[in-house]
Amino acid sequence: MNHGQALTLVREVLTEIVPDADFTEIGPDADYRAALELDSLDFLNLVERLSERAGCRIDEDDYPRLATLAGSADLLAERA
Repeated sequence: MNHGQALTLVREVLTEIVPDADFTEIGPDADYRAALELDSLDFLNLVERLSERAGCRIDEDDYPRLATLAGSADLLAERA
């Protein structure tokens, strides 16, 4: 999986969790958790879905890297 594919996957999963997510307002390095008002359960749901679909393990130590779209895509591209 390359960075572009990983970014698309992150956006798809976020859209499933927050159906009205508007990514035009969220830059690649912006904190999307705050922008989309994700609570801790939403975030854990995101982690689980990303891990499952990308076929890679995401540990709690990786959570800081999942704070932005670019960071999330980088992590998935490295692991998948």
